[in-house]
Order: sequence, then structure tokens, then C-alpha cells
Amino acid sequence: MDDIAQDTKPVRLSNATLSKLPDGVDRPRYDRSKLTPGIVHIGLGNFHRGHQAWYLHRLMQQGLAHDWAIIGAGVRPYDAKMREKFLAQDCLTTLIELDPHGTAAEVIGSMIDYLPVEPGNGPLIEAMINPAIRIVSLTITEGGYFVDPVTGGFDADHPDIRRDAEDLSAPITAFGAIVTALAARREAGFGPMTLQSCDNLQNNGSILRQTVVSLARLVDAALADWIDENCSFPNSMVDCIVPATGPDELALAHALGIEDAVPVTHENYRQWVIEDDFCAGRPEWEKSGATISDQVHDYEAMKIRILNGGHQIVANAGELLGCEMIADCMADPEILGFFRKVQKDEIAPYVHKVPDISTSDYIALIERRFANPEIKDTTRRVAFDGSSRHTGFILPILRDAITAGGSVEGLALAEALWARMCAGTREDGSAIDANDPHWDDLHSAAGAARSRPAAWLEQSHFYGDLVDNPDFSGAFDRWLVQIWRDGCRETLRGYIGS
Repeated sequence: MDDIAQDTKPVRLSNATLSKLPDGVDRPRYDRSKLTPGIVHIGLGNFHRGHQAWYLHRLMQQGLAHDWAIIGAGVRPYDAKMREKFLAQDCLTTLIELDPHGTAAEVIGSMIDYLPVEPGNGPLIEAMINPAIRIVSLTITEGGYFVDPVTGGFDADHPDIRRDAEDLSAPITAFGAIVTALAARREAGFGPMTLQSCDNLQNNGSILRQTVVSLARLVDAALADWIDENCSFPNSMVDCIVPATGPDELALAHALGIEDAVPVTHENYRQWVIEDDFCAGRPEWEKSGATISDQVHDYEAMKIRILNGGHQIVANAGELLGCEMIADCMADPEILGFFRKVQKDEIAPYVHKVPDISTSDYIALIERRFANPEIKDTTRRVAFDGSSRHTGFILPILRDAITAGGSVEGLALAEALWARMCAGTREDGSAIDANDPHWDDLHSAAGAARSRPAAWLEQSHFYGDLVDNPDFSGAFDRWLVQIWRDGCRETLRGYIGS
């Protein structure tokens, strides 16, 4: 591991052992005992720790933002196990940068506590009532905001929302906890706070506003108006490829001389573009490399369509052809050709230019990032939750292309590949395990679509009126029939050569 490989016993990560870490491992140079909280973050996954927590840590390394430390929170039973791991090492995390030219590690310390995970979310609510907390941020996945995938509106009929609307004394959702805390802050005169989505959603701040205000309106219209008028919901674009942590990542941390139960590996690239809309102040993130901009929507559209959409373009084909990693997909000539053609012909035309980089250069950047062999980002992880990711990343482009009268052949093929993947077998006959919260329904629709392709598009909660568009539905029908008849590889070759 370049300059920081170790032959000695790994150091168990904690505040007390920071000075014993191997040479070459960067670590907090600030006094963590003097940090005070300013942010509650809900959803302490790898992405948050490799991205937002890192930007804050870098500010703290400069002697700044010491009153903005993060308190971690979760609302799922799984989070309770993560809490134990974090508290056992004083909420420190090792970040390992994976670059084909070398590996680097640093320990970050911007998170100082992890709240107990309890039914009713009492500790979370209490923490958010504290007037010292000025920002509540979230990374809860793209599908976690109770958005109707067809209309884009608030899903007031979801059982979890109905449950919280009926009784907010012990809410079960993060949004119920937020509304309860805001009600208490308003009553106590503590003032509003900023609610900041850091998920890969276009208009993520606006979507978060919709969810919080709509839930509040089901309970108390005056409270909903107060939240809407006083709290802020900045939009942002977040970008860093952060694979899941498994045995290989734990072993890599050990090889670097660190015993860390929750290390994070990440690529050598980050970007964070933030709308400057914070009602109660914010850290000076721009001093650690973030971009403060009023063009967030253009940045996020470029990133979500080219990177996140690109992930779905390659992942479903990769699953069918047995490519274990995204880098393996990019090494496959047919998948790479598919990626390049769809990006150039059917995604790039619907992306606005942003400062400092052209659309074609950005596509080339994403191709290099996907092809990084050091990033062990599994195809399965990227293909997970296609019901949220296709509706969020692919279908909006498809609708724009239809409106503009552009080609939808490649986008239709991407949807046909998703349908074929959800049939549950690869082309070598091996099984694809359930990989979506709606897998049973998807699997059933995929089976029916083998003989009648329209059965897939009749999933109206995903496709809405797209089933009635003859250009899209006709192309989808042809591609799915060809995939089943000729196989994925031959179908990709046909598209690339067309």
C-alpha cells in the first residue's frame, strides 16, 4: 500500500490511539474534546462519511467549524448495530482513497456522537430540538422521500406516512421525527433550522421540503406554513463513488495498519455543489473545496443524468453478462460501446452546460472513473433498487427526449435490460438474487413480459403514460424480444452498430 503498508499488528482505532497510527496516515490535528455539535445527520452510510463528513473534517483541520460537529442518527434497527461499532472507536472513520497510482488513508473525526436508535425516535427528536443544532442533513437513499414515482408528488397514502400523520408522539419515519422536533422548536421559540438532503436526487432540497411540509400539513396546517416560510431546504449536488464495505475493505484497513470496524474506501474524486440557502448559518464548506453556486440544478442534472443514469446503463447489462464489478463492465467492449453511444446520442442532448467542463469532457471523466480498477464497486450494488434509480435517473431523460422528438432507442434498450435482469437469471443460467424492495412484483412482471413485453411497461406506478408512447413502447418491445431471442451481447452489438 505504497508508503503506509504495515507488517506490525494493526492499531485499534480510538481517540487514545490516534498518535500510534502508522506514519503516512493523516489524522485529526484538532482537539476533538473541544468540538461542539451543530449538525444532526440521519443515515450514516459510507457515502456520508466519505463525502460530507470529509468536507467538514477538512475545515476542522484548518481550525474552522469546531462548533459544527456531527451527531449521527439512524431510524432502522440495522443502525443500532452500526452505532455500537462507531461508539467503540469514538466515532472515528478511516477513509481509504483508491487510485490506480497509489493508496492513501486518513482518519476523520468530524462526527462526535451517534444517537441511540429507539422505537419512537425519542433521542433523535430530542437532539433536533436542541437550539445548537442548526442543520439536519440526510442521506437516506433516493427512494426514501415518499415521492410518487409517476407524478413526483408526495405519497400521502404510504402506510408509514399515514401512521405518522395519525400519531406523531412516537414517529416511525425520519420525517415524522423532524416535524415533531420542529413543532417543539417553534413552541419553545428556538427558531427554525436548515434541512439538507445529500442524496442523489435532482432538486433534492425541494423534494425534502415537499415531504416535510406535506407531512406537517396532514397534522397541523399552521405548523406546515411556519416550516415552509422559515426553514430552508438548500438543493445540492453530491458526487463520489463509495463502494460498500465488506471483508476486502476491512482487510485493506488492516494492511494499512488500522483496525477499523467501519472503514470507507472511495475514489480519488469528490464534488459538492451547494445552494447557499441556510436559515441558521453553515460551515464555510467552500474553504474545503465545495462549490457554492446558484447553478446547482444544472450541475445536478449533468451529474445525475450522466453518472447515475450511466450507472444504470451499464449495471443491468453487466449483471446479465456476469460482470462482477463496474470496472469489469467498462472493460467489456459491448457494454462500453453501449455506454458511449447512449451518453452521446440520448443523454448529452438533455444536459445543460456548467462552468469549467464541457458535456463531452464530463462523459469522458465519468468513463475514466467507472473504469478505475481499484474501486471495487460491485455491479450488484449499482443495480440495487432499480425501481427508484430507473424512475429517478433514466425515465426523466426519456420523457425529455420524447418531448424533443429525439431518439429513445438506447434508453428503451436500457429499460429492456432492466426488465430482463429482473427475470432473475444471468445469461449463463446463474441466479440473480432479489435486488430491489419491489423485487417480487418486478420479477412477476418480467416473467410476463417475456411473452408480452407490454406487461413490463404496464407497471403504471413506474412508467405512467409512457406505455402509450409508440416510439418508446415499440422500441422497448423490439429490444426485449431480441434480448430473449439472441442474448444480451448480440443485442448490444446490434444497437452499437445501428
